[in-house]
Amino acid sequence: MLVLGIESSCDETGVAVVQTQEAGCPRLLAHALHSQIEMHQAYGGVVPELASRDHIRRVLPLAEEVLRESGRALAEVDVVAYTRGPGLAGALLVGAGVACALGAALDKPVLGVHHLEGHLLSPFLSADPPQFPFVALLVSGGHTQLMRVDGVGHYQLLGETIDDAAGEAFDKSAKLMGLGYPGGPALSRLAQQGRGDAFKLPRPLLHSGNLDFSFAGLKTAVMTQAKKLGDELEARKADLAASTEAAIVDVLVKKTMSALMATGLKRVVVAGGVGANRLLREQLDAACARCAIRVHYPELHLCTDNGAMIAMAAAMRLQSGQQTATSVYAFDVKPRWPLAEL
Repeated sequence: MLVLGIESSCDETGVAVVQTQEAGCPRLLAHALHSQIEMHQAYGGVVPELASRDHIRRVLPLAEEVLRESGRALAEVDVVAYTRGPGLAGALLVGAGVACALGAALDKPVLGVHHLEGHLLSPFLSADPPQFPFVALLVSGGHTQLMRVDGVGHYQLLGETIDDAAGEAFDKSAKLMGLGYPGGPALSRLAQQGRGDAFKLPRPLLHSGNLDFSFAGLKTAVMTQAKKLGDELEARKADLAASTEAAIVDVLVKKTMSALMATGLKRVVVAGGVGANRLLREQLDAACARCAIRVHYPELHLCTDNGAMIAMAAAMRLQSGQQTATSVYAFDVKPRWPLAEL
């Protein structure tokens, strides 16, 4: 079965082709991605209308590119998958509309995919795919969640953020430091030049006794510290960035280890854009090595939003019998769609 996947939930247009196999994980044949970062930088964040218009321009040329690279023809596609939500409504509608139009034109079924499930299953695209069951740390954009994953579609929420997510803490702290957009990667790069123990910043809910997260207070502490520094901020910016990153990573690592102890599982998957963070990978690898726990990440270039994870999630849902594709081409999107509703 050949699955064409389309991702258009925010500011990246991604298209990919995945081939299912009789044994083992579906195989990624080709993927292509266009990032809108440069376009949105002038505005300091994503402009939804511009994002939607750019998806319209990019999606079909990217689809042609991946089909050419995979050596497959459009007529060979068996299922067209797309991101149904969560995300920006207008951006989601572009991917959904194109996918359903392609499905109707080819007389092939379509399948709407949950964006976060795509991230959750993205490590199965790696050279070292995980095995079920495992604990998943999902750190993508406005989401920070810990989940027990027993199989495709079998997800138990263990803990989640009650306010700002880790990605938002990175981005908002970066903005307070004047680092521009996208803030998270800029803060992480600057942090490599500073000391993580330079400033004593809070680790919210670290000793709460549950697996929930809260990063709004950390953002406020960063703002307070920046104001205290005043004219010295520029000279101490790298230290403040490093201390901020250290606080976020410390919470993520310790909560993840607590989730592993609570479930008794010996395997953890990290998925989502923050999963590319160098310090997070280093500290989680070290903590898990001490407890003989296996850690799995997506390939670095597949940590951000991409079509490969959408095609993979669709293929795995179809293979596992969790869902069937439909030949009904009327569609809707779900800008707000909790993963627990799957």
